[in-house]
Amino acid sequence: MARLTINGTVRDIDVDPNTPLLWVLREQAGLTGSKYGCGVAQCGACTVHIDGNPVRSCVLPVSALSAEQQVTTIEGLSKDGSHPLQQAWLKLDVPQCGYCQSGMIMAAAGLLKKNPKPSDADIDAEITNICRCGTYNRVREAIKLAASGLPAKQST
Repeated sequence: MARLTINGTVRDIDVDPNTPLLWVLREQAGLTGSKYGCGVAQCGACTVHIDGNPVRSCVLPVSALSAEQQVTTIEGLSKDGSHPLQQAWLKLDVPQCGYCQSGMIMAAAGLLKKNPKPSDADIDAEITNICRCGTYNRVREAIKLAASGLPAKQST
C-alpha cells in the first residue's frame, strides 16, 4: 500500500511498490493529464512535480515517494486553467496535437519557479521535453509571456 499526496489530497493506493508513478496517477488516481510517451524519461510527456520540482513520472517507482511529498499533476496546477502558463498556452495557440503539452507546461512551471525571468538560452537548456509537432518556438514565446505577465498578440 502506498500513501501519496496528489494535488493536495492524501490517497492510499494498493499497488506494487515498483509501479511507476505515472501508472498510479493514470490508472489508480484517474488523473490522465500526464501522458505516457517513451517510458524511459526522455520525452517528458509524463512530467509532474514532486515538491515543486519537475520529474519524469514514467520511471519513478511509488516506493521512492513518501506521503509527505507533494505530487502535483497538470490537473493540480490550477483548478480552473487560470495558471499563467495555461493562459499563455491558450493565448498563443501553442499545441498542435497537444499530447506533450501537459508535460511541457509542468516543465515550464518548474523553470519559472527557479527562474522567473528566463532567457531563450535558459528555456532551451531547461525545457528538454520532446514535441513531435515542433512547437518549440511557441513554447518559448508562451513561457516568456507567462513570465512577463503582459498580454501578447494572438498568433496567426
